[in-house]
Amino acid sequence: MINEERISEKESTDVFLQMIVKEVLNEELLTLAEVREMLTQIMEERREKSDEEQVYEFRKALNHAENFAKLSAADAKKLVLELLDFEKMKPVIAVRITDILPLSRDELRAIYSKEKFTLQDTELDAILDVVRQYA
Repeated sequence: MINEERISEKESTDVFLQMIVKEVLNEELLTLAEVREMLTQIMEERREKSDEEQVYEFRKALNHAENFAKLSAADAKKLVLELLDFEKMKPVIAVRITDILPLSRDELRAIYSKEKFTLQDTELDAILDVVRQYA
């Protein structure tokens, strides 16, 4: 009986989400700086069309991106590309490092904590050297 309730709850959530999001066109990893740039552009386009105030969720998302994005979108893209040159670098981790801009080995280790491998101090230092160029 418990499993049936959980399934029906999940199904109802899926139906609810389908009502909000009709179709996912594509997915890609974005840094906060890129999100900020995209949301700002959308806001400006909407302002040109009408003077209506933005939806609450949109304003919150833009506010979050403005508060926490530390780089320009162009610099963020460059940093992600440089980080992807490292051997044990996944795109998700490169984006996370770009968003957080860790400045110590411990901060970098925290980002890698869920991975099945650990980085040597020399690898950590090499990544931090690249990050420091942008921080």
